[in-house]
Amino acid sequence: MTKQNLLECHQRITPLVHNTAVLTSRLIDKEIGAQVFFKCENFQRAGAYKIRGATNAILQLSEEQKKNGVVTHSSGNFAQALSLAAQSVGVTAHIVMPNTAPEVKKVGVREYGGNIYECEPTVEARQAMADEIATRTGATFVHPSNDNDVIVGQGTAALELLQKQPDLDFIFCPVGGGGLIAGSSLAVKYFGENCKVYGAEPFEADDAYRSLLSGKIESNETTNTIADGLKTMLGDKNFPIIKELVSGIVRITEDEIVEAMKLVWERMKIIIEPSSAVTVAAVIKQAKESPEVFQNKKIGIVISGGNVDLSKLPF
Repeated sequence: MTKQNLLECHQRITPLVHNTAVLTSRLIDKEIGAQVFFKCENFQRAGAYKIRGATNAILQLSEEQKKNGVVTHSSGNFAQALSLAAQSVGVTAHIVMPNTAPEVKKVGVREYGGNIYECEPTVEARQAMADEIATRTGATFVHPSNDNDVIVGQGTAALELLQKQPDLDFIFCPVGGGGLIAGSSLAVKYFGENCKVYGAEPFEADDAYRSLLSGKIESNETTNTIADGLKTMLGDKNFPIIKELVSGIVRITEDEIVEAMKLVWERMKIIIEPSSAVTVAAVIKQAKESPEVFQNKKIGIVISGGNVDLSKLPF
């Protein structure tokens, strides 16, 4: 995937996605000892960055493929994103969701015209049902994170951040399926200047951390985390990019996720979901453990989404 791929993707999806705000917080800057720039994809269409990759994938389907629709499996954010992207261009979207997915995300999928099929909350069950629907309907399968068109699309958030703030020293992203951090790494490779990319994930779903250590894709025995968007695992398309370009991954406890989420809600007055709070928590943790690393640096944080079930707040 080239610099030109990213630029062409950005131009292609621009009419259908928001160029989201980049916010700052003097209080958080003081706590970190650095300048922090929040790329607020919680303000994005469908409430998360995933509309970028979904839109890019759909816009590149043939007319025949568009007639047959698309299918994916997702716990929520990509489900909503693909439904909305499909609706925007008149394509049917079949969405496989685990039966544990937050109700707020199911409501969003229905509002955007997606057809929901519920399954057991395992990667195997999700993929099996998606495969069955693809066979039955002729729909094109679009993976939420392990698809080159999706990866490039997700990278446009970091591209926009670097266009606004080209001298960043670090960019931090949450890691679930790996599409966002892989795309962001490509954006940094082509448009950053001595900028390092770090991931953040919960201890309860730390497959990417272990994958970087072992050099092969690891899975999770359990995923008992409130960061519901980070329960999926890496894929064979995004992992090689991550392995080559990501400097490291910071693991976060459930309590640290909650505290970071509260901090942003209270101080910045914006709604972020737990999966986004993982990244904020990672920067805070690193600043406490090694304050000299961030001293007078510029840090970009991709706030991945703001789709929160208000009836199940962790605080």
